[in-house]
Amino acid sequence: MRINKLLSNYGYCSRKVANDYILAGRVRVHGHLATPGQWVEKEDLITLDGVLVTPKAPCYFLYHKPPGVVCTHDEKVPGNILTKLSLPSYAFPVGRLDKASQGLLLLTNNGELCQWILQEAHEVEKTYEVTLDKPLKEAHLQALSLGVDISIGITKPCTIQRVGTHSFHITLTQGMNRQIRRMVKVFGYDVVKLFRFRLHHLTLGDLKEGALRPLTKEEVQGFQSLSHL
Repeated sequence: MRINKLLSNYGYCSRKVANDYILAGRVRVHGHLATPGQWVEKEDLITLDGVLVTPKAPCYFLYHKPPGVVCTHDEKVPGNILTKLSLPSYAFPVGRLDKASQGLLLLTNNGELCQWILQEAHEVEKTYEVTLDKPLKEAHLQALSLGVDISIGITKPCTIQRVGTHSFHITLTQGMNRQIRRMVKVFGYDVVKLFRFRLHHLTLGDLKEGALRPLTKEEVQGFQSLSHL
């Protein structure tokens, strides 16, 4: 695999940061300076700042993301997630909630798990509560559930349940850019609040907004059906 992907999969940093390390001359393969995009094997002798690179123990955190937080480790971006969290070890968000959205966010250093969750073919469910700027018509509710052309693609059929005149729950297995906001925009609505409260078997429970906690042993075991865990 590419060396930046290996460093990410091993739980050291994101692929982008790995490239920065490589360009700074901090990464070596068998004693030679690594190059961006270099192909490596797990058996290769790779060092970062002179220390042998080995897989880090996996870590998993559940975060109740408030609105205004940006799901990036780029410290140049205002409101980046690193300014809001004090993580005991490196972990990155699995997927994204846009800046205005809030709710459940999984962070981990397990790159393989992240890729598994994000692959659409695995149909990992994510459930949101959506509040709109005006009452949702029943015909539009039904149309949203059948699939919508949002200009970047046609959404898959999904499960939708009304919870109020302006709000509904929606369960997706896709992750198109700003998908829910684009879906309702087709019918003339704007999202006032977008709150994710479930990812696969994970829920927020009583975790307060802005709080972070490690996953429990049982929650981690909930992923054991995945082939790489």
